[in-house]
Amino acid sequence: MARGHAGLPRPSNCVFKKCDILDTLASVDADQTARDRVLRLETEFRRRVQGHVESLPLNDAKFEKFHTSPFVLLIHSFHRGYATIREIEADILPAKLFSSMETSAGRMVEAVMLSGYGWECVESEMHSANSALDGRLLDGDVLKLATLKSGPRCLNDEMSENFADAILGNATTWAAERNVRKIAFTYGVLYGTQRQSNKKDWHILRKLREKLPDTEVTRQPDGRWDCAFRKGEVDVDVSVRVGADWWNYLGGQNCLVEMCVALIRACVRPGDSDPRDHGYTIADLSGIVSTDIVPGDYNVGLLQRSQLEWLFFIVRHFCDVLVNE
Repeated sequence: MARGHAGLPRPSNCVFKKCDILDTLASVDADQTARDRVLRLETEFRRRVQGHVESLPLNDAKFEKFHTSPFVLLIHSFHRGYATIREIEADILPAKLFSSMETSAGRMVEAVMLSGYGWECVESEMHSANSALDGRLLDGDVLKLATLKSGPRCLNDEMSENFADAILGNATTWAAERNVRKIAFTYGVLYGTQRQSNKKDWHILRKLREKLPDTEVTRQPDGRWDCAFRKGEVDVDVSVRVGADWWNYLGGQNCLVEMCVALIRACVRPGDSDPRDHGYTIADLSGIVSTDIVPGDYNVGLLQRSQLEWLFFIVRHFCDVLVNE
């Protein structure tokens, strides 16, 4: 892909302020409906996380199950100055646990969140009309459809074209299944930002434009993250929504914080914070998790004060800049 491709949007930095995150958390905490939703999400997250953890490799797993690269093991050993097998063995299990979780964590989150906000999770066989769909919601006379990917760099050129073909080939079928003439299709990304995207997601829109006659395109994707076309009697809107944009679309402006709070409550036990002068290896991590701007009288029921660091830590994955103000 040429970075200067005609029509490619030029995203600006996505900036979050910690004060805004705290205000949103306080708003959720003060809304009984939102609190109840967060607690339901927490319960479902904990149930699924527990099941997932139980399926991960155990300490007594056989070596062949880890599929390690001998070259990576040796280079890592050089980097760490290792001399014994026990040293490299201590790193293998945590590394494989991360990779195992990465393959399924996104699916777990999308299943919980889609159901939690009233969407239907779509289960379908490969190469069927619905195989490109993960979520579906009939909203008045509009059928909202979504396919979801975990991160902003999941696609390649072939996958982009396949999604475009799936939308073109199945739009009228999807509409007929729910007896509607308007479809809003979203390619959603669970975390990251437009700036972090490899832009292969945007190329779904470009491919749609290239494959459609000019007479059917009703909104061009040039400089945008959406486009629209008309197929027969069906009007189709297609959007790419990355990170916070997807969560805002799914459940409103508080949805991202609600999800983060539910996950933190499900996964992180309250406890002591790291010392304020702790030196993290990651250079900017101390600034990301700093709670210096949190007022002394700030208090919410959904998170304990030590967990606010985790909120900032997780939210940082949905913006390019997290401002300490």
